[in-house]
Amino acid sequence: MPTKKPTVAKKIPTKKTTVKKVASPAKKASKKDDAGLPLSVVIRRRIEAQKARFHANDNISQFIQPGELEGLVDEVAEKMQAVLESLVIDTQNDHNTKNTSRRVAKMYVQEVFSGRYVEQPTLTKFPNVSRLNELMIIGPITVRSACSHHLCPIMGRIWIGVLPSKESALIGLSKYSRLTEWVMGRPQIQEEAVVELADMLERKIKPIGVAVVMDADHFCMQWRGVKDRDSKMINSVMRGAFLKDSNLRREFLALIDRK
Repeated sequence: MPTKKPTVAKKIPTKKTTVKKVASPAKKASKKDDAGLPLSVVIRRRIEAQKARFHANDNISQFIQPGELEGLVDEVAEKMQAVLESLVIDTQNDHNTKNTSRRVAKMYVQEVFSGRYVEQPTLTKFPNVSRLNELMIIGPITVRSACSHHLCPIMGRIWIGVLPSKESALIGLSKYSRLTEWVMGRPQIQEEAVVELADMLERKIKPIGVAVVMDADHFCMQWRGVKDRDSKMINSVMRGAFLKDSNLRREFLALIDRK
């Protein structure tokens, strides 16, 4: 009796279906909600959504997208124009103030307050191969900031003392200046600025001790108010070994020249 061949089921090729990714309603809604709003309001919403702080001396660069700083300059220029008009300045016929609003906007966003809007400078660290553990002093570093009360200039100098350990990281000399400029490029008060700089150096270098001294003129006292042109403010922040070792602190203060 002939044997029957087993029947093999043929595979029918199935069509691949591609599923389109649809943006979530929340994203769609947020983009819709942002349409037509001033850029400053859009940035503020991003910050508030993360429950982050945006005080005058805070860095908010993580909430600013590429290309938005130019848009922020445009918005500030428009509002600065309104300020000039409220001051009853004829910017149409006065050639000296015709483009003042834009110049001021660029100055604030791109220069004097840039520490708020740009990321921290890249710090290249080097291992302490030579196991240096002697006092290093950097300065004077010229600093320019602004008082957050009146937005008047703060002009001065900073000295930084570092006592590294054998395990500390070392950074290039110019990086101290860049980091200082980044911290100072915001509206703030001097007392908080020197503390923030000391905190940052401690985190980045992890030394045995850090010292920061700032000596500055405040135009909110010299240009307005009491108009005392000789008044200055000097702050010092001592951390680690500088705080505990009076001899080290005395050596640092004796070596810096504040004249």
